[in-house]
Amino acid sequence: MPSLGDLIAPRRLGVDFRWLLASSWTSNIGDGIALSAAPLLIASMTSSPMLVAAGAMMQFLPWLLFGLLAGAVADHHDRRRLVMLANGSRAVVVLALVLFLVTGHANVWIVLATAFLYGTAEVFADSAGSTLLPMLVRPVDLGIGNARMQAGYLVGNQLAGPPLGAFLFAIGSFWPFLVQILCVALAVVLISRIARTPVPARDAPEPGAKAHPIREGLHWLRGNAPVRTLVIIILAFNVTWAAPWSVLVLYATEHLDMGPVGYGALTTASAIGGLIAIASFGWLERHISFATLMRVCLSLEALMHLAFAFTTSAAVAFVLMFGFGLYAFVWGTISTTVRQRLVPLQLQGRIASVNMVGVFGGLVIGQFIGGILAQTWGLTAPWWFAFAGAAITLALVWRSISHIAAAKPVLDADDAEEAAREEEPGAGGLPLID
Repeated sequence: MPSLGDLIAPRRLGVDFRWLLASSWTSNIGDGIALSAAPLLIASMTSSPMLVAAGAMMQFLPWLLFGLLAGAVADHHDRRRLVMLANGSRAVVVLALVLFLVTGHANVWIVLATAFLYGTAEVFADSAGSTLLPMLVRPVDLGIGNARMQAGYLVGNQLAGPPLGAFLFAIGSFWPFLVQILCVALAVVLISRIARTPVPARDAPEPGAKAHPIREGLHWLRGNAPVRTLVIIILAFNVTWAAPWSVLVLYATEHLDMGPVGYGALTTASAIGGLIAIASFGWLERHISFATLMRVCLSLEALMHLAFAFTTSAAVAFVLMFGFGLYAFVWGTISTTVRQRLVPLQLQGRIASVNMVGVFGGLVIGQFIGGILAQTWGLTAPWWFAFAGAAITLALVWRSISHIAAAKPVLDADDAEEAAREEEPGAGGLPLID
């Protein structure tokens, strides 16, 4: 019978994957602590809705400003070392905030500046960190590897971290950030145990031409239809998703009359659904094709928006949010896995950063649209917009999904030889992409 460690991080994924997973999980706990503590700190210093909203804006503004640059940097330097440097910078930034809090010199502007600097360092850490998994495990194991990474995000960032951060803040305003520093510092130590990762080989530029790393990435993306379409799908669905989510707190407390506690419980229901989905991902990957799973997930997204537009029941809302967690994290794992399989190692950082810029750009656009719709036509209007937008997008990309899922993965020499053996008559094994 396999041990608990083997169930969480299968032995075939290697020791380096276990160090990466442990570092990611630890870092996510620290981020989850800040997720609740930072808004509480800002709210304790100001009653201005604009300043409170500015604190949330610091989560995505650095991606829009520095995302493409961070991806290019990750593709041209030692990615493990970049993660260590970026996370070390995050720890230093939060340490400065703790010193301001302990000495009584902190104010809302210092907190906002800290959030921006922390978010900027996080962009470089995440851009480089997202490229490590494809360097450490075989393409055939990327699905289960991403599922385990998602589990750490759910447990640390969504379930355990936020309540711990709120509890520590109640003890003292600096305590959650002190614990966050310890988590980030430990994450640096854990990832340092990974064997040194080489700088990815780069294609030589044409004679007489200057190399423009960001332009090279965009040029490759423009010429690769499956990955380009996947990025567009993610952008479009983030616009439609963010519209109703921007006013979810008002929808829950006023339209459904759930109160603050009920609103918080909605996100917990989603996280629990996500954990079940992640635990089941290995079985899903073995028995259902990626194309089918992608279509099912996107169809459920559109139907969920429609159901939220109709319902006036808190109980139904909990069921819907649980279901959202089930399919959303399956989609997230599949889309990441497919992208990592299709993108050459030397471009992983740039293409991942383009994807993340699309994610956060979609969130900004969607939140703006959602606020206008809710203000003009009521709290259910953003759900109708989300349903229509998701349904139209799905209809347009329905056939393309098959091409995305069936696209040939990028393999190194060893994996190409192994795939060739598996394709021989009578050979066992599963396809790299169902």
